[in-house]
Order: sequence, then structure tokens, then C-alpha cells
Amino acid sequence: MSAALLVGIVVGSESDLPAMRRCGEVLDEYGIGWEMGVMSAHRAPDVVSGYARAARSRGLRVLVAGAGAAAHLPGVLASMTTLPVIGVPLAATPLAGLDALLSIVQMPPGTPVATVAVGEMGARNAGHLAAQIVALDDADVEGALGRVRARMRESVQLPEGFDPSGAGD
Repeated sequence: MSAALLVGIVVGSESDLPAMRRCGEVLDEYGIGWEMGVMSAHRAPDVVSGYARAARSRGLRVLVAGAGAAAHLPGVLASMTTLPVIGVPLAATPLAGLDALLSIVQMPPGTPVATVAVGEMGARNAGHLAAQIVALDDADVEGALGRVRARMRESVQLPEGFDPSGAGD
């Protein structure tokens, strides 16, 4: 990618890649550089640790972690870095992601993980949230946020004569 690498997306298993690619698509829309890797908090905790500890010095600003079932990956990352971590619960068990959602959202005090919806919708929102975080001190991304929001607003089709400002009340 030509854009500066600012967001690291990690997943616990190759089967999680299709859903989490949605996060990357959103980041592309904002012109934010990202990378994606498969690393398991259970099968290779040393890899996860090394990645989290090196993320800031590599220029990353936000980490996004997609995980299913026990979903330890987002919390493990958050415990090893002061960068913001966004957790995306994925449907990997018969519980359809509810187990992952509950695991990610219930982090202990002091180790927060921002948690979004389950699956592809959550992966997309993780991309939008990561862009908002990056935009805190990046005027180009802030401008892109405004343009994306304007496109979303333009896609709304209001009834003829409706005044969204509420001035008619």
C-alpha cells in the first residue's frame, strides 16, 4: 500500500480473514494503510506478544483484532500495548459469536478493548472507528471522514417535503 501503515489487523485463524477483510476495505476508503496477519493468542502467544510490543515503534496507531469462541486475542493484545485495540467478535461456534462478544466486551478495568458488533458489520465499524482514532491528529483522514459521512447522508431518501431540521414542529 502507498499510504502510511497505521492500522494493524490481526485474526486468530485463517478462517477469520474473509470477515476481517471488510475492515481493510473501509480503511482503504479513508486512505489509511493497514496490514493483516494471522496470530493466535493460544497457539503462538510469543508471536502475539512480539507484535503488540513492537506495534507503536513500527508506526501503528490502532490495532484491530478479530476473534471467535473464547476470543482472547483482543484482550491479550490490549494487555501488551498502550495503543487502542478494537475487538471484533466473530461467529466461530454454534453460539454465533455471542461467546466471542461476551469475552471481548468484559475486559478487566485498566485493559480496555473497544468492542463492535459480531462479524462483517462489526469489522466494517472497526474500520470506521480506527479511522476516527487516526483522524484525531491527521487532517487528511479527518477530511476523508467528512466526505464519507456526506456520502452516507446523501444516500438517505427522505419523504418529499420532510424537513430534517424539525423547523416545522
